[in-house]
Amino acid sequence: MTGDGDGSPADEETVSDESAVENAADEETVSGGAADGGSNGETPATVALHRPAHREALWELEAAFDRGAVVTVYGACTVAYDGRASASLGEGRRLLVLKPDGTALVHTDEGHEPVNWQPPGSEHRVAVRDGRLRVRATRTSPDEQLDVRFLTVDHLVVYPVSGRRSAAVAGTEADLKRRVVAAPSLVAPGFDVATTERATDAGDIDVFGHDGDGRPTVVELKRRRVGPDAVSQLRRYVDALRRESDGDAGDAPEADGDAGDASESVRGVLVAPSVTERAAELLDRAGFDHVAVDPPEGGTRDAGGERRDPGDERGG
Repeated sequence: MTGDGDGSPADEETVSDESAVENAADEETVSGGAADGGSNGETPATVALHRPAHREALWELEAAFDRGAVVTVYGACTVAYDGRASASLGEGRRLLVLKPDGTALVHTDEGHEPVNWQPPGSEHRVAVRDGRLRVRATRTSPDEQLDVRFLTVDHLVVYPVSGRRSAAVAGTEADLKRRVVAAPSLVAPGFDVATTERATDAGDIDVFGHDGDGRPTVVELKRRRVGPDAVSQLRRYVDALRRESDGDAGDAPEADGDAGDASESVRGVLVAPSVTERAAELLDRAGFDHVAVDPPEGGTRDAGGERRDPGDERGG
């Protein structure tokens, strides 16, 4: 089996398609993630297409995205994932499931787990390119993309959504952030929030402020139990602030005391319901704190609602 039916690498084809995608609105439709369902309040009928042409499948997917339907597509396809890792699957018959919350699942004839996936909060795109039906699920935090290219579509079904769970399923990181901003003492006594999404060269800090002693404090928020990856992420943000402090101290006039003291005093706090033993060891080694806080009930699911930890392997 080859990874791409026409023999060209998937990443090169993706790059060459980008400008065409942007200029071909009639050939590509974007779903905004969690959709609201039909705009007229009526539940449309289930649509089933047997061996549709790519263009026919494209039109049906466009309509499904518009009304927030669940879609299954079965046929011969290749699969490529690019993000925190890279994985690819050569040509084979697989089942693609697309949900209106942005979830994308690729199943084979074995096991109950998908061989590749994208979590809720992703954005679905569909296009016809180079004789293939191309379905992509992308998200920006983290930056990753699942690219499924159908050589042939054997069956496509669009299901109306009904009996959907209330959106108030579990708290999200956004809900947790609002809780921390509203009650900063949850992080530490005297903690004062300066800003959220504070930009650094390592990425945006969830919450930034100063503790009761005036120490700059980086707060990383997680909505569920986390492991070493979360500690590494917190360390990158703290190190980025220390580099900023060192640069500022180097530009400033000489003052009493050691200029390095300011950078070393940056405090790191991981706010999460719980952490693994290994994560606790790494937090202690780095001099960071863990504060156990649960996101408030009643939030909506977001891109943080993954079924796997970032370190999990994808099929390839």
